[in-house]
Amino acid sequence: MYKPLLTLTGGLVAALALSAAQAKPLSQEDLSVAEVLRDRALQSSDAYSIVESLTVEVGPRRTGTEGDKRAVAWAMNKMQELGFDRVYTEQIAVPRWRRGHAHAEVVAPFPQPLVVTSLGYGAATPEGGLSADIVEFDDVDALINAPADEVKGKIAFINKRMERARTGEGYGPAVKGRSLGMRTAAEKGAVAMLLRSVGTDHDRIPHTGMMSINDVENPIPALALSAPDANQLEAMLKRGKPVQVKLDVDTERLADGPSYNVIGEITGREKPDEAVVIGAHLDSWDEGTGAIDDGAGVGIVMETARMISELPQRPRRTLRVVLFGAEEIGLVGAEQYVEAHQSELDNIVAVSESDFGAGKIWRFDTRIPDNKFDVADQMMQLLAPLGIKRGNNKSHGGSDSEPFVARGVPAFGLYQDGTDYFDYHHTANDTLDKVDPDDLKQNVAAWIVVSFLAAEMRDDFGRIPAEH
Repeated sequence: MYKPLLTLTGGLVAALALSAAQAKPLSQEDLSVAEVLRDRALQSSDAYSIVESLTVEVGPRRTGTEGDKRAVAWAMNKMQELGFDRVYTEQIAVPRWRRGHAHAEVVAPFPQPLVVTSLGYGAATPEGGLSADIVEFDDVDALINAPADEVKGKIAFINKRMERARTGEGYGPAVKGRSLGMRTAAEKGAVAMLLRSVGTDHDRIPHTGMMSINDVENPIPALALSAPDANQLEAMLKRGKPVQVKLDVDTERLADGPSYNVIGEITGREKPDEAVVIGAHLDSWDEGTGAIDDGAGVGIVMETARMISELPQRPRRTLRVVLFGAEEIGLVGAEQYVEAHQSELDNIVAVSESDFGAGKIWRFDTRIPDNKFDVADQMMQLLAPLGIKRGNNKSHGGSDSEPFVARGVPAFGLYQDGTDYFDYHHTANDTLDKVDPDDLKQNVAAWIVVSFLAAEMRDDFGRIPAEH
């Protein structure tokens, strides 16, 4: 399945005999090797094969479940199969939760079922369910500002629509309702919370996701409604009659347990203690098979490292692939990785994560000191033919990169077209057929350029101001 690169010949072998005396951060020889890697990536379907393997052989892999355990074993075996020099795991502690059934129906004045799913780590209803009137809020801020007596004893319905955007920028305003809605409703005495799904689709498929649950004294059931069902509930409320809904939810908070970050390295030939960290998250939600979130990212970074490993010699620095655990419930794996490796962060030259689906990359952002822009400019020489434009210097490198960036580690961001990403995000519709093999090839081609050149350049990026 994984065919080795042909041995580089003639001028390309010479290209790897790099001269330390050259002034530019990246020599023409560096760029030539990266160009060969880029073009070969455009012809390889191996990243897609990795995603297929993960979604078919493991499937859903929600944190703390048996699927999570299978994913860790799969990742270790796959990295070894792909020829990584070193493969290992680091244990992390994670909260666990059992999803059971979730049913909702309007009982008055217009009886009919609603399509819902439990939000992550939500509470169960009493046995036999609960029934209450709906009170609607345009967004979570309206709920926050509402008097408690308007909410007490009712089901709070947050009806915030998400706006579609290539950048995914509509997610932040909408996801605030998922993050804070249950907590706020519970504090005001609501018996449950319903949320218009945080998504951009019109399918009758609800989107799950994590909530803020720490220190909530009286958690209440919290469900996401599919967009058509949110529309239906909205239309009922406009008729001016009380709308009563019955909920029957079975969930259970379990004891905390272990999960793992899975790490594979291509060891640097000259500076093995310095590393470029490229990542994705291994966990997924349990409704679909986690193909775009984040199976695609797993395939992209693993294939990037595999192709670099088949060069005649290793890059100057170590290329470290980290498949983070428990991203979906709050960057748990990334936070614990950074905490465990605080003394080594200065040796991380740059960090980035692929976690925005499988659409084509269209923009290259960085977070590096201003005096290092010449490196990004040289990288752009090879990224531009892929249809990628230069972005800004404000990248956080992806969700799991944020704890690194907050401590001063430079970052780069290869941003995918997310126009359709939130049609499938956190739903049962996140399946392999949403991954376009040709788009995945373009992703790997871009990642291989940036990853190889960052690992091979003579100098490093230095540090950026830590965030507080």
